[in-house]
Amino acid sequence: MDPKFWPNKEAEKLRYTEHNNDVDDIRYQSFLKPIVDMVIANQKSTDKGLDYGAGPGPVVQYLLEQVDFKIKLYDPFFHNYPENLKQTYDYIILTEVVEHFHSPKKEFHKLSHLLKPGGSLYILTHPYDDSINFESWYYKNDRTHTFFYTAKAFGWIRDNYGFQNLEIKDRIIQLQK
Repeated sequence: MDPKFWPNKEAEKLRYTEHNNDVDDIRYQSFLKPIVDMVIANQKSTDKGLDYGAGPGPVVQYLLEQVDFKIKLYDPFFHNYPENLKQTYDYIILTEVVEHFHSPKKEFHKLSHLLKPGGSLYILTHPYDDSINFESWYYKNDRTHTFFYTAKAFGWIRDNYGFQNLEIKDRIIQLQK
């Protein structure tokens, strides 16, 4: 999105409060369950994790804690804990976050440095591809979605930010160092 159309910080935060991120919402839990299940299948409960862009309701943290995983939170609007960006992690989860990046280059550089060797980024987003009619695509209609990704873009991120592996399964992307 052209930066002149980006919402200001107040409008952006207001839009995020409109998301239904209630930890008790079974539908939202079900929406996030596939990425949570992927983390549970690939990580140990003793691994250090970060939910980057956790939003107002930390549902990922809630679901992981149900199976004894501990995960820290960071969100510039709702969980602004800069101390959590001064350590490294075995995994970082970004659910419906990367499409909000104003500077993907800066963000992926930061995320890469927050991961330990062998660590993984687990990303939930809706990648764009040529089968999608952009004009009618629902995902572009959120005024806070400023950047969209293709499989080729994720390959570029893998190649330019020190990742070794890339796996794309529908809407879940895993990048591993």
